[in-house]
Amino acid sequence: MAQTQGLGKRYIKAFLKGFFVAVPVTVTFLDRVACVARVEGASMQPSLNPGGRQASDVVLLNHWSIRNYDVQRGDIVSLVSPRNPEQKIIKRVIALEGDIIKTIGYKKKYVKVPHGHIWVEGDHHGHSFDSNAFGPVSLGLLHARATHILWPPQRWQKLQPMLPPERKPLHREQE
Repeated sequence: MAQTQGLGKRYIKAFLKGFFVAVPVTVTFLDRVACVARVEGASMQPSLNPGGRQASDVVLLNHWSIRNYDVQRGDIVSLVSPRNPEQKIIKRVIALEGDIIKTIGYKKKYVKVPHGHIWVEGDHHGHSFDSNAFGPVSLGLLHARATHILWPPQRWQKLQPMLPPERKPLHREQE
């Protein structure tokens, strides 16, 4: 009987040691390297959620790849909503700092993206709350780059940077 109690204590002690190592490592990984997220809404159709409300895509969000704010035109990124800091949104990078972009319904017809900012839009223009509503977005609000669709299985794929030809910047300021 005493032997089984000692065995039980040993298992509990080993479990707790593993738990107290695994939890911080997991939290650090999810915060700094990558995590998965379900994409809701129609703003990124047809690239994400092409089936509408019936199915939500699950994407891999790579935090590590944007740690130096290294994004390019066409990347799909997750960012903190400029209007609601409690919410994360997913959009496509259309223009980088110094670019001049023709807007779609913004208060100015043309906007020069300021230093330290990007211009983001959803692929489904009529159903997207994006830079055309709130303007250029600070790079500090970037959360991650969406790199792969993980779910549903028939949509497994790497997400390639793609900029619609009609959304290319009009002019790039020379540095």
